Amino acid sequence: MATTTPLAPPDQRGKPPPTPSGALWWAVCSAAALGLAACSSLGPHRVWGTAAAVGYLAAALLAVRGRSPRTAGAVAVTGSVLLPLLWLLAVERAQLEVRVVARSAGLLLAEGTPYLQRPVVPEDFNPYLPGMAVFGLPEAVAGPGPLTDPRLWMGAAFLGAFAFALPAGSRSAPLRWIAACPLVALPLAVGGVDLPVAGLMCLGLALAGRGRAGAAGVALGVAAALKWTAWPAIPVALALLAAASRFTGRPADRGSGRPADRAAARCGLVALLTAAALVLPAALRDPAAFRAHVVDFPLGLTDAVSSAASPFPGHLLASHVPGGRTLALLLLGVSAFLLALSLLLRPPATTADAATRLALGLLLAIAFMPASRFGYLVHPLVLAAWAAVGETPCRPLLLRVRKQVSR
Repeated sequence: MATTTPLAPPDQRGKPPPTPSGALWWAVCSAAALGLAACSSLGPHRVWGTAAAVGYLAAALLAVRGRSPRTAGAVAVTGSVLLPLLWLLAVERAQLEVRVVARSAGLLLAEGTPYLQRPVVPEDFNPYLPGMAVFGLPEAVAGPGPLTDPRLWMGAAFLGAFAFALPAGSRSAPLRWIAACPLVALPLAVGGVDLPVAGLMCLGLALAGRGRAGAAGVALGVAAALKWTAWPAIPVALALLAAASRFTGRPADRGSGRPADRAAARCGLVALLTAAALVLPAALRDPAAFRAHVVDFPLGLTDAVSSAASPFPGHLLASHVPGGRTLALLLLGVSAFLLALSLLLRPPATTADAATRLALGLLLAIAFMPASRFGYLVHPLVLAAWAAVGETPCRPLLLRVRKQVSR
């Protein structure tokens, strides 16, 4: 009797690739944090930069003295996340989006929609989808306080989702590194709405790679209910599932004439239903306010101009070239089309491939958006880091045939 046994691909047989943790890495992080503290006009950023620079410098000195990467990483996390977070909580300081999320939760409970009807200044706008208001519910219900601050719940959601997306048994080192990385440590301390979105995208892709189509749909649907930036993860996960199911399609699927990629269809349906359940009630409560906040304002179609003005190509085109906003949106559409075309012509074969493809697509989107921030780069960073250390294969890459003789 002939049987097939899956062989682990090379990247599964060895240890995950090491993460940067030497003295040079921590010294570079310290210099970056010090530069932010010196140049930023935002108080929370200056607090973070000062504390993080000291923490990273201490980690670099420990690494020079031969201390373990775990010890140096723990010191870096303490200086770049825990200390500035505790200080900012004590003095009640945070980035603007933390207050926006808290206000949106109060509006959701009081009026059934997280959006102000007549926003005037940029601070009045809530450019996030209705699901983001969930992180403000503890403060809306129990009142302001260190334990109800939305950034705590956003950070916890990110770290939890990212941890579950990693292979069991090899989570501590990647978690420690990603938490200490400046692009992640900064929003963990001052508040960042992009972190839970990035974590849920990794979790959705990981569940899709493990063949858990329904659970992947739930994770991606929740992410899609937080920000528009999560929506590209859904077609990437569907392409991953479809490619895997075509390779390992069961005989029953072929014999019945049904498509072999019904797992992808199930994931997509669950994702859309989950997102719809979280978004539509608030969107239908006041469609005009929904459009003004989450469509017109991010695209720069309102009188109030977003403060997101990082010097990426899309913003530079929109600001300095006649008709540049239209050109930037056209480039944004072209990049989305190219991503979709790549998924059709060459679907991702592994979760690492899917995460890398999604990271590249989001990087192009960030580059060509008319209004963008450096903080948005946390999406491709987290996806790329997870692709490097996470479980990569979603199906056997090689089959070995073994003959067994029964007597």
